[in-house]
Amino acid sequence: MNQPPPLPSRRNPIAAFFVGLWDVMNFTRRLILNLLFFGLLFLVLIVFVAAVGRGNGVQPLKERTTLVIAPEGRVVEQFTADPVTRALAKALGDSAAEEVQLRDLLRAIEAAKDDRHIERVVLQLDKLQPSGQASMREIARALGELRAAGKQVVAFGENIGQPQYLLLAQADEVYLDPMGGLLLEGYGRYRQYFRQGLQEKLGVDVHLFRVGEYKSAAEPYILDAASPESKEADLYWMNDVWQRYVADVAAARKLDPAQLQAGIDDLPAGIAAAGGDLAKFALEQKLVDGLKTREQVLDLLAERGVADEDDDLGFRSVSLGGYLTQIDSKRLPVDNRPQVAVVVAEGEITGGDQPAGRIGGESTAALLRQAREEDKVKAVVLRVDSPGGEVFASEQIRREVELLKQAGKPVVVSMGDLAASGGYWISMNADRIWADPSTITGSIGIFGLIPNFTRTLDKIGVHTDGVGTTRFAGAFDVTRPLDPAVGQVIQSVIDKGYADFTGKVAAARGKPVEAIDAVARGRVWSGAQAKERGLVDELGGLREAIADAAARVKLESGKYRVSYVEKAATPFAQFMSGFAGSRIGAALLEDSGLARAALARTMPETEAQLRFVENAVKDRGGAPVKSLAYCFCGL
Repeated sequence: MNQPPPLPSRRNPIAAFFVGLWDVMNFTRRLILNLLFFGLLFLVLIVFVAAVGRGNGVQPLKERTTLVIAPEGRVVEQFTADPVTRALAKALGDSAAEEVQLRDLLRAIEAAKDDRHIERVVLQLDKLQPSGQASMREIARALGELRAAGKQVVAFGENIGQPQYLLLAQADEVYLDPMGGLLLEGYGRYRQYFRQGLQEKLGVDVHLFRVGEYKSAAEPYILDAASPESKEADLYWMNDVWQRYVADVAAARKLDPAQLQAGIDDLPAGIAAAGGDLAKFALEQKLVDGLKTREQVLDLLAERGVADEDDDLGFRSVSLGGYLTQIDSKRLPVDNRPQVAVVVAEGEITGGDQPAGRIGGESTAALLRQAREEDKVKAVVLRVDSPGGEVFASEQIRREVELLKQAGKPVVVSMGDLAASGGYWISMNADRIWADPSTITGSIGIFGLIPNFTRTLDKIGVHTDGVGTTRFAGAFDVTRPLDPAVGQVIQSVIDKGYADFTGKVAAARGKPVEAIDAVARGRVWSGAQAKERGLVDELGGLREAIADAAARVKLESGKYRVSYVEKAATPFAQFMSGFAGSRIGAALLEDSGLARAALARTMPETEAQLRFVENAVKDRGGAPVKSLAYCFCGL
């Protein structure tokens, strides 16, 4: 007798719910993975099509082309963001993240000087954010040489800042919008001082340990106003830099420096006489040649050049980026000439491995080591633009400079806008130090900063107590009162750091320690003043430093190439940079909200710009006190 088939067992409702939920989740997971796969495949196809569409060549420039230099963002020695971030920021229109490398500006101007296709150069620098006086003078010199070579230079601005004007003044003609403005006001440096707020309001006691009465970097934490020594030192170098600015502008505009200075001193009366019209006042002061709107300037350029309705500007032109692409396309694919390598050290000096565009004790030392181990590199130029930072990280970099010299490869330092304190530490052992007369350098001194939050915690009823096996166990705890004996230990460490600093400078510069101490003690100098005091060897820019390095290994002009030793971008970064830089990729990123939201997640997180001292105090790496060689100097 056959048995009837068993009835299917009834699933528990709760179990059925979770099984169904798992099925939904599993389906969703597969769907997302498939979407991601096909999305990436789609991006690869787009890049491939864009590459095919562009072809391997670059369209050559036509005769009588106008080079339009209108950079946006801050002038830097080296990009501070990776290629992915830069490409995506540009595609998404994030102007705040824009940067322009000094070397790119210089090589475009220098190439245009001898390029028969470039008829004239137009400068529009309203959106340029200068970094310092030395780099601006280097660009101004290149523009002056361009003009001297017979290329017409026309400048236009709607609201012209004092730093940008040094560059615009080099033009044959400078035009300002009738509703715009231009004011020369001089240099100043003012900081906020926090002693009252920290100590009296919040109960934070800040203990400063330093050597050198001019070492004023941490004064804002312990004073309510600048010390007399700080004001004396700042005004000394600042006046020197300002007088050079006035002289440079006066020479370019064929004016009397005294006339320029008088116009600033009589600023209220002069502007009142011009009816409050800043543009009219600038014209009366002969700072500009005429008042024209942007449209009027474009019409003028179309008349002088070659009118082109297909060009956005109305005349045959090439942008800075387009011209750099032209220059790069002419480079030899393989260049076996010996090299003068340039290693850029820009920013604050911190420990460890730092990304490109920042100075790390390990990462910057590794770049120097790479140059030492590369057979094709015969000499090295260390381009320094730094206010300093951690002493140990600075010493790591200085040791690599010494090893390069021991390997028979000369090292020449080129100081940029700022090479002070730790920035001077990493420079001092070079075979020769070059600086612009307006470089800010020196600040040979050491300090340490220890905050104490005992009174702050008292205000909210929090107290620290406990026991230790020795007198100094827990003595560096910032929630306990600072023992005077601990302060003595810290000051001894700082004294030793200063002795190391001045001793190493004395040995490197071939001078007695007493002579170095006389010009040290934390005092800041301009490049010209530093040369007078034996801290700098020669006055000049990066060009002169590279020529010096080449001459030291008997490399003649044209017989070597200049290479930059930098961190290489990852394959993914190169892929994304190429995609975002393509015409199709840029259009997709700009117009597609979905692409914008998805790709934004692939961008590296940008770190907040925290104060250097606060970072150093927070992270001492296990050391009871960290010595700092840092300078809060600059314009």
